[in-house]
Amino acid sequence: MASDGDLGSVLTTVRVLAGGDGFPNNDLLPLVALRGALPQGLGHPEAFEQRFAGNGWGGSWRDGVFGVHHYHSTAHEVLGVYGGTATVQFGGPRGVVLEVAAGDVVVIPAGVAHRRLASSADFAVVGAYPEGQRPDLCYGRTGELEAACARIAALPVPAADPVFGAAGPLLRHWPGPGAAPQCH
Repeated sequence: MASDGDLGSVLTTVRVLAGGDGFPNNDLLPLVALRGALPQGLGHPEAFEQRFAGNGWGGSWRDGVFGVHHYHSTAHEVLGVYGGTATVQFGGPRGVVLEVAAGDVVVIPAGVAHRRLASSADFAVVGAYPEGQRPDLCYGRTGELEAACARIAALPVPAADPVFGAAGPLLRHWPGPGAAPQCH
């Protein structure tokens, strides 16, 4: 497992986001933002891809963040910012707003709505998912919540933090196997 980042210099923000406004969010697994988690990734998406893959997070892609609230019910997601800055809202229309910048990493539990509110022209991320998980796209539409909650509850917790491996902060904040979030 890859873990050569400097955890001591990383500011960790943890937010539990309860459901509402048609979005399940996740009252058991918090959103975990790691500021400055991978400073060597500035302008180098491959640094994020390699680190994530080395810790069991694959299926990576490069792009931005959608400008509409959406969530995944079949996968947890990690976003590694390799360019620019953005303002991203997590948890739906009344959720928390975070500023992210190159070098930051955000781990989004399944069910947590997210959308880009604003960004610099050079904003870019690498996204990835725990091994064996593939994302769907859900938008908080009427009738979608019950089935989405069942899929979220069935997802396993990843074996490693996508940046710092088995010693990373994610595993300190996410409970072990068998824990299932409650959807609202």
